[in-house]
Amino acid sequence: MPSLTYDRDGFALDGAPLRILSGALHYFRVLPEQWDDRLALLRAMGLNTVETYVPWNLHEPSPGTYDFTGRLDLAAFLRAAERQGLHALVRPGPYICAEWEFGGLPAWLLKDPGIRLRCGHPGYLAAVDRWFDELLPRLLPLLAEEGGPVLALQVENEYGSYGTDADYLRHLADGLRRRGAPSLLFTSDGPEHSMLQGGILPGVLPTANFGDRAAESFAVLHEYAPDAPPVCMEFWNGWFDHWGERHHTRDAADAARVLDEMLAAGASVNLYMAHGGTNFGLLNGANLTDGRLEPTVTSYDYDAAISEDGRPTAKFWALREVLGKYTELPPPPADTAPERLAPRTLALGDPRPLLELAAATVEPVRAPYPMGMEELDQSYGFVLYRCHVSGPREPEELVVDGLGDRAQVFLDGRPVGVLDRTGRTGGPIEPAVPAGGAWLDLLVENLGRVNYGPGLADRKGITGGVRLGRQLLMGWQMFPLPLDDPGASWKAAWDSAAAVPVAGQPVLRRAEFDVEEPADTFVHTAGHGKGLCWVNGFLLGRFWDIGPQQTLYLPAPLLRPGRNELVLLELDGPRGDGLDLVAEPVLDRLGR
Repeated sequence: MPSLTYDRDGFALDGAPLRILSGALHYFRVLPEQWDDRLALLRAMGLNTVETYVPWNLHEPSPGTYDFTGRLDLAAFLRAAERQGLHALVRPGPYICAEWEFGGLPAWLLKDPGIRLRCGHPGYLAAVDRWFDELLPRLLPLLAEEGGPVLALQVENEYGSYGTDADYLRHLADGLRRRGAPSLLFTSDGPEHSMLQGGILPGVLPTANFGDRAAESFAVLHEYAPDAPPVCMEFWNGWFDHWGERHHTRDAADAARVLDEMLAAGASVNLYMAHGGTNFGLLNGANLTDGRLEPTVTSYDYDAAISEDGRPTAKFWALREVLGKYTELPPPPADTAPERLAPRTLALGDPRPLLELAAATVEPVRAPYPMGMEELDQSYGFVLYRCHVSGPREPEELVVDGLGDRAQVFLDGRPVGVLDRTGRTGGPIEPAVPAGGAWLDLLVENLGRVNYGPGLADRKGITGGVRLGRQLLMGWQMFPLPLDDPGASWKAAWDSAAAVPVAGQPVLRRAEFDVEEPADTFVHTAGHGKGLCWVNGFLLGRFWDIGPQQTLYLPAPLLRPGRNELVLLELDGPRGDGLDLVAEPVLDRLGR
């Protein structure tokens, strides 16, 4: 029975020496039709292993309901890796960080107001155990001990950056064993004393995550694992982006220099990321800094060796050259440009007002007070909160307690301002209410739950009260708007909705276009404000003219020969009549 073992000098697989040369590629950020191509590029770079997280929130979207199909077919992905000559490292969580919504935890955990995350809280552990009961039987046949590609499993993720509950970590490690996994287990943490003290576990291999100062980082790791080989589980050779901040890049030669240092020291390495992929849909995470929310962009290009659309970059060739000093390289990938859809401008149809469509098609939940998104059994998207305010009233400040995250405010359908947690809105909103009163609407968007740090329990919607001056407003209607595919679900109401909405109201617009042969392209959203974009019912993700991302990656498998449909949500009202499909991404341009 082959298994991965180690001593201070390195690893062995079934007794034969093995240096782990790995690259991160998350199956859920890449369409399955493209897995083989991307994995083949990992192998061509000189890697022998692929690493992936497992996102609990996608696989169990509601309690006890599981999905391992299509883009979530973990077993098929691991078999594809094996087919391309790669071993695998699997990081099943339950928490994964990954700049992914809520760090991979399912949002429905937050419906319990007393839940405590990533510790021995009974409610949390019961949910984790039920998830592992479902996941582990799917992984066991893929372990190296069963002849599969999976070399090792991670226990939690960077736990020392979060907490100190060693009993919780032991519960997870013992749970993997109890469910039949004999694999080598590992942890990964930053190379700092407090992080390693909180994150390591006796009998489990500790590894470190960093982007530079390899000798210094491995020296700290060695203090806690003198009999283990040096392993960098996340070599940060690139970085991710937040909306409204600059695009991150790292010089290819600098990344290659650090990789060379690690390999010269005899280390095993996992490139994070080797291929980043895309935060399709509404699954981007966010950071919380001094109370300010910093949502991650849709692209997860990460300035990786393989670009978001699957092209080898200069970093690919620089890292391949270094890897060639320590391992026999396979043949390089063919130097051919990938097919691109011919650039074109799509004609956008008449706008349809989102607020009207929502009110016509969604049954509201009624309560005296606003209810949070999780209370409404909703994980992602928007909630429209509606309340009638008596009048007349002189201007008073509108205050929303517990806002998660961005509220567009309307009075009788007219926009009066925006409130949000990103610090990008102007002064206070002070509406004057006319005689006879007015309808107050708040369209609240979940910009992405926090994925790292102590603010992880990040509930969305409105979790507190709404005040006008000192008075709490009561009597709310709440319209849950997950917006999975409004083009299909709202088809009947679409045709009867007003074609000329109030200026500044959110609108939906359609475009149709013909494709002879599907190929990759990019939707250029600059000039269209903020919103969402669907193609053939698939939500590509968010766009926002503050940048730095100005294009959305549209992979060829989402297109079909013949007629295709694009639906655009413009949250600030219609902006222009056309939308461009372009051949190259724009990820580095800050807007307003």
